[in-house]
Formats: sequence, structure tokens, C-alpha cells
Amino acid sequence: MDFQNRVGSKHRSGGVAGWSESNVDRRERLRKLALETIDISKDPYFMKNHLGSYECKLCLTLHTSEGSYLAHTQGKKHQTNLARRAAKEAKESSVVQPTVGPAKPSLQRRNVIKIGRPGYRITKVRDPVTRQHGLLFQIQYPQISPDVIPRYRFMSAYEQKVEAPNKQFQYLLIAAEPYETVAFKVESKEIDRAEGRFWTHWDQDSKQYSLQFFYSI
Repeated sequence: MDFQNRVGSKHRSGGVAGWSESNVDRRERLRKLALETIDISKDPYFMKNHLGSYECKLCLTLHTSEGSYLAHTQGKKHQTNLARRAAKEAKESSVVQPTVGPAKPSLQRRNVIKIGRPGYRITKVRDPVTRQHGLLFQIQYPQISPDVIPRYRFMSAYEQKVEAPNKQFQYLLIAAEPYETVAFKVESKEIDRAEGRFWTHWDQDSKQYSLQFFYSI
């Protein structure tokens, strides 16, 4: 860089460089240093786009050459973003170890051979006083596993992946090993869970599980 004949400089001596010249000189030195010490092919944030220019995926900046990108990596913005990314990844990967007590045993997936669907009967019911409509489900489990009690849960139409979601319906799922889980498509209305309006019963002797509910008025 020619610093001759600048204001404030002596004849035949280096002139006083302005802020812009100093900044250009600094970036050029950083670029040369980066070219000598950094393998750009291993930089995960370096990307060449379809226009032939270069991008920093971390800072979302564009650069006309590899040297310009490398000079950017030595700057304050890129270094700050690197520190933030490192702190975020360290926080996400950290695992809090229990201070006291034994470690929790890992859960293993049970391999249960299914023996098919159980027999069932569905009956429409109506309360003679409130005139509420409801349903009674009776499921037969003659070969149910010992110490197993059937379980149920309601599933919205948007949770299941078998049919196209329809907000007018929901699904009642009843499960008991080793039988397959059965699902019943019912109206998506509010269930009356007041005392005596919703009940389940497992008959150990007849191996029949009963569930009855009424829709709220």
C-alpha cells in the first residue's frame, strides 16, 4: 500500500493511513493468516451456492471469494456466533446426574405375541331420566394374561394415522395382552364423567371387560 504524499507525512516517508486503509490492511492480513492455517473444506459453515459466491451458514452472510469468507471467520461477528453455538450445544447435551439414590433401570420393550382380536358387543343406551345417549362396550378376553387388567383411553382423530382426520369423531381404544388393541370410532362429543355416568368393570370370573359412558347434554 502506498502511503507517500499524505497529509501529515514527511517527504519520502510512510504516510499516515486512514481508517479505511487500515481496515483493508487488517482484513488482508487476517485473510492470509486464515489461508495458511484453516482447511476450508472441513468448515461445516462454509457453502458455495449456485451463483458461484460463498455463504456462511452460521452468520447468513454472502462472500465473493474464499479469502473473503476466511477473513469473515476471523471477525468478531463470526467468533461471537461460534461461541453462542458452542454454549447452546453444550447445554443441550448436558445430562443431569442424580446426586443420591440408585440409577433408574432402563425400560426394555416387551415382545408379546398377539393372538388376535377379542370378541365384543356394543349396545346403545339411554338414561330414562336425563334422556342422555350413551354406549356400553363389553369385551371378552378368555385367554387374557395373568394379572392383566384391560385399559382404555380416548384418542382424537388427529392422533391416529389409519384414516383421514375427521373432527366429528374420536376413538376409544381398549387394550389387554396378549390380544390386539381394539379401537371403536365414536362421536366426538363431550363425555359426561360425573359420578355414575362413566364406569368400567373387569369381571375376573367371566373374563369380560365392560365400559359405559354417556354424552353430556
